[in-house]
Amino acid sequence: MIKQLKGIHHVTAITSSARNIYDFYTNILGMRLVKKNVNQDDLTSFHLFFADDAGSAGTDMTFFDFKGVGPHVEGNNDISKTTFRIPSDEALDYWLKRFDHYKVKRSDVIEMFGKKMVYFEDFDKQQYALISDENNKGIESGTAWKLGPVPNEFGITGLGPVFLKVAQFDYMKAALEEVMKMTHVSQEGKNHLFEMGTGGNGASLIVVEDDYEYAAQQGYGGVHHVAFRAEDFTHIDAWKKHFDELGLGNSGHVDRFYFKSVYIRLYPGILFELATDGPGFIDDEETYEILGEKLTLPPHLRDQRAYVETQLKDFDTVRSTKTFEKEYFVE
Repeated sequence: MIKQLKGIHHVTAITSSARNIYDFYTNILGMRLVKKNVNQDDLTSFHLFFADDAGSAGTDMTFFDFKGVGPHVEGNNDISKTTFRIPSDEALDYWLKRFDHYKVKRSDVIEMFGKKMVYFEDFDKQQYALISDENNKGIESGTAWKLGPVPNEFGITGLGPVFLKVAQFDYMKAALEEVMKMTHVSQEGKNHLFEMGTGGNGASLIVVEDDYEYAAQQGYGGVHHVAFRAEDFTHIDAWKKHFDELGLGNSGHVDRFYFKSVYIRLYPGILFELATDGPGFIDDEETYEILGEKLTLPPHLRDQRAYVETQLKDFDTVRSTKTFEKEYFVE
């Protein structure tokens, strides 16, 4: 039996504006930009990584700003919503006030699979949720950005369940159970909870049986792919061999420098990535103290820096010289 994947590694989405998504994540969500990078497959696009205090695996939401792309069109066969973990139900109450203060469109508190959530969206109508880790069991989360504007006791600590909308649930169920070795643990109406590894909020997918007539169209405000956690190269290599033995086409090994990956598409419109936990974002270009403050490049692209800098309109992301006051909101 192949060793199970550990949980959600990262989610990569598309934004209409690198500068605006930086502002939203930094000043409203209080997540730390840990890498200001270039899309390694498209040197005309930023690749921004927002994560916990140290850029831990399982905490990062990343963005491309592809040139000329249109808006995401809602439909089925889509990675439809990304969830962020917060420590408690009390933290949800804080976020209701924070979202109202910053005029972020949100839902009331809902409950799904025994966990309390709040849905919200950004300026591109990208769909998100906050999920409370109150009484959560399973894979541990990260650490909220210590120097950000959100009080540490309420801050976002990592990624929670990722939502998939599918037209053919049985097809996706077979892909998740038989190929990805996940477990279907619960159902509420058309919502199905799948877990991997030790489970819990950081190791879950919620698959929604969707009756849209049309498939979603990728664009800004939508998700590009979701990645799952592998421990190391040996673990990810075993998964590649597993795909090969099943005759399933995949990318083969891809070295992203900050982690190693394998990509596979098991269902139309939905791209999965497997990514190693390390080596991570603290490297020869940036220390912990200045993560995300300058444009960094993986070694194999550094000889193209001059070209990349002509393609990317850089903007100020220095935070080590600034002080963010912790924001509390009263009734």
